[in-house]
Amino acid sequence: MSDRSRRDILAIGAGTAALALFGTPGSVSATPEEAAAALAEFTGGKPTVKGKIAIDLPEIAENGNTVPLGIKVDSPMTADDHVTDILVLAAANPRVDLAVFHLSPMSGRAEVATRIRLAATEDVTVLAKTSKGVVLQEQKPVKVTIGGCGG
Repeated sequence: MSDRSRRDILAIGAGTAALALFGTPGSVSATPEEAAAALAEFTGGKPTVKGKIAIDLPEIAENGNTVPLGIKVDSPMTADDHVTDILVLAAANPRVDLAVFHLSPMSGRAEVATRIRLAATEDVTVLAKTSKGVVLQEQKPVKVTIGGCGG
């Protein structure tokens, strides 16, 4: 039998869970390679097209823990031509991909809204993939005064 107490076992379990959820100390932001890999995986290597995406994001976020984000993509949302996926990226975060949304013509509009957590002042990139294979991209800078991902 082990000499460890129940309290020791619980503390070890809690520490392991925290590492699994939040990573190791010092993993403050993703690497440029991780950001490029997330972008390449979503686009499939296809070039992106600027425009057709409106990002509603504050210029200054007083608290990075909860930053409101609205996205509208100019799309007819018909069976033949609609947005299938939207990806939100923030390279300064520990995890680059903040949110992924899956849409269909039944969505009616290519609009989503959520709250995101930002680690630092950075550019938020939004990508939208269409049923015709076109990948749209737009970017907006946000100044964060109090970091949300460990800062």
